[in-house]
Amino acid sequence: MPFPVAPADWLRRRYSYAAVLALTGVGVAFPAAAGLLLGVPLAVGMVVLGVAHGACDQWVVPAGAPSAGGWRYWLRFLAGYLGLAALVGVLWWQWPAATVGLFFVLTVWHWGSADAPAATQVPRTWWLGHSLLRGLFLFAVPAWRWPAETADVVNGLLTFAGAPTLGAAAFAGGVAGLGLLVGGGHLALWALYARHRRWAWLTTELVEVAVLAALFVAVPPRLSVGVYFVFWHSLQHVLRMNHWLGYTAPRARPALLPQLAFFLRRAAPLLLVSCAALLGLGYLLAGRLPNPAAWFSLALVVASVVTLPHALLVTLVMDAGYWQRPQPNATAG
Repeated sequence: MPFPVAPADWLRRRYSYAAVLALTGVGVAFPAAAGLLLGVPLAVGMVVLGVAHGACDQWVVPAGAPSAGGWRYWLRFLAGYLGLAALVGVLWWQWPAATVGLFFVLTVWHWGSADAPAATQVPRTWWLGHSLLRGLFLFAVPAWRWPAETADVVNGLLTFAGAPTLGAAAFAGGVAGLGLLVGGGHLALWALYARHRRWAWLTTELVEVAVLAALFVAVPPRLSVGVYFVFWHSLQHVLRMNHWLGYTAPRARPALLPQLAFFLRRAAPLLLVSCAALLGLGYLLAGRLPNPAAWFSLALVVASVVTLPHALLVTLVMDAGYWQRPQPNATAG
């Protein structure tokens, strides 16, 4: 019997499919004006989804274990979260080149594992394989389709951090190796699904790879990664977090706006603090950053500071079931 795709999971993912396909269509139809046309929804989405999607991190542990509340929890949470963020800041200061690599590896894992379909009774090795391959895919396709633009992003971040840049030959060799790994890995994973007749999961995987490939092939990396982060990764985390917090839809097919309102009410305090801090940082650095590429690199550094505590909460708490539950037999059913 194939693993079913849960209806709630499909309802949650369809919003990202629609948003990404629509914005990809805009990029294809108006390539010369893509930066302007996609910039407005990206700017709005970056606040209400991108920044906001981590603004409920403080509720992750209490929602999973209600006994974890109380002032002692809040002190531990604040100290742990800020401590990990400060650790990343120290790494950027002392070992910038290594930290760039660490940031990309962490992002590969966090984005890839977040995209794993929420099917039931999936062997842990399948989940791990899917997570790693999806995360690598998100970097491999832009690097293959837009090599100069992707290298500019990577080297811009290295330069901003004060680290040596990658040469053209080293970057091209890395992209070739990554492409072989991602292509071969996906073929092996899909063959595994087909061998065990997991048609529902295979269908979902093929649809998502096609949608994301269209985005990253059609739209330059600075825009396509932003579209993915805001309207796929962040939106899916928001909707998943609502379920984690006990959101109950008023009907069988929940609308998107009530779900966003539910999340934003709970995220509002930390979201306002985060936006104020970002505006303050931007004001202080307004005269020191020479071009848009430097601002983009700064945004990546700021994102990396909170990615570590956020990713740990998702992996160790929200995804704990993948690590703790007994593993099913892949051939059963």
